[in-house]
Amino acid sequence: MKFFTDLLPVLLFFGAYWLTRDMFLATGVAIAVTVAMVAWAWFKHRKVDTMQWISLGLIVVLGGATLLLHDKHFIMWKPTVLYWVMGAGLLISEFAGKNGLRLMMGKQIEMPDPVWRKLTWAWGGFFAFMGALNLFVAYHFSEDVWVNFKLFGGMGLMLLFVIAQSLFLAKYIEEKK
Repeated sequence: MKFFTDLLPVLLFFGAYWLTRDMFLATGVAIAVTVAMVAWAWFKHRKVDTMQWISLGLIVVLGGATLLLHDKHFIMWKPTVLYWVMGAGLLISEFAGKNGLRLMMGKQIEMPDPVWRKLTWAWGGFFAFMGALNLFVAYHFSEDVWVNFKLFGGMGLMLLFVIAQSLFLAKYIEEKK
């Protein structure tokens, strides 16, 4: 369910864009849906995940700048900023002596410290790459290509990376009983 609620604003942005070919309308839809999803999470659970707060802040600030300044580049930067914030968060937590991935996933799986470090560096690098790739697509291809990349390219690359990580980690994972 959480995966769906995290993906809903992206899906509705994509749908609004392809129905109207209007980046500004699609941005407004994404802002409204994200605000509604965070409000619903707060109403239902009385708490909101940190990543939801970050995503809300980014969509309101960068989406708002897109609408106020009538400049599509602000919304095109949103995935990059989100990727870079996530990657930086993981790497900063590693330098601070607290592995962010272990904090998030340590209850589900146990692995040796060096494997957690490798995994953290891999995800940090992946997020840095994805942020740069998003900017490359945004500035070197058409708006239509960027919108498709935002949904299909980003998700496809993430899926491939998760599969590759799973194959690498399979020999290390000791499931907790």
